[in-house]
Amino acid sequence: MGSVSVFTGGEGKPVAIPEPQDPHRRKYRTIWISDVHLGTKGCNAELLIDFLDHTDSETMYLVGDIIDGWRLKKKFYWPPEHNDIIWRLLKRAKRGTRIVYIPGNHDEMFRQFTGINFGGIEIKRAAFHDTADGRRLMVLHGDEFDAVMLSHRWLAFVGDALYTFMMGLNRWVNAVRRRFDLPYWSLSKMAKHKVKNAVEFIGKYEEVVAKAAGDRGVDGVVCGHIHTAEIRQIEQDGKTIAYYNDGDWVEGCNALVEHFDGRMELLHWPEEIAKRVPAQEQPATAAPTVESAAA
Repeated sequence: MGSVSVFTGGEGKPVAIPEPQDPHRRKYRTIWISDVHLGTKGCNAELLIDFLDHTDSETMYLVGDIIDGWRLKKKFYWPPEHNDIIWRLLKRAKRGTRIVYIPGNHDEMFRQFTGINFGGIEIKRAAFHDTADGRRLMVLHGDEFDAVMLSHRWLAFVGDALYTFMMGLNRWVNAVRRRFDLPYWSLSKMAKHKVKNAVEFIGKYEEVVAKAAGDRGVDGVVCGHIHTAEIRQIEQDGKTIAYYNDGDWVEGCNALVEHFDGRMELLHWPEEIAKRVPAQEQPATAAPTVESAAA
């Protein structure tokens, strides 16, 4: 896995962060990531690049909102690091990793290409995954089960604007915290866990998604969309459904992985970096800004 210093797809510009030679990458059977929101300042590109440079898998699912078409329509923003992520995904596919891309609501423009293979990346509306221990999982972004998205689409855009405002406020809060040498803190993440309505929405969302999985006769579901990483067992009509949410790369910087024995694990990448390198050498966790994305 040699280092490549030039991005050859498109403009031929040098890669901002070349892929390092690392024979000690973590190997997984499957990786799921979602809600990257490329095209926004809220995307923690450096952390995701670090994740991609230190992991490998036989299969990788991109579970929606990889590119934020909503935000790009309003204002174009595409730094070199976002090219680096696309380049790494394409290179991973070329090396033999099966990559399945399931567009979400923010990158819904790619849903029209369902069934097409682009550069080794399969585009699907949804997928089914068989784990090493014999379980069958439904994989989809999850906006299909968001009542706001389904019944009042305009409210989703209002919610996006409110979320963007909160992330802008979060930027200034963290600017003050940095002056006092305090670690990064997510205002919106705290709000989701503390505000009663947000907690109730997340709980109901998880149950609705799990019920849909149970109705389809599968053992579990993997989704994204709500930027809340979770592994949970949910009882539905006498059957236990495994609910997995792979989180996001705006605030949480999480990935869901399957080990070769079928065991599932959520990785919080800032914590994984902290275990690996001293604090002064860690990639900066960018504080989301007013250009950040909503679920």
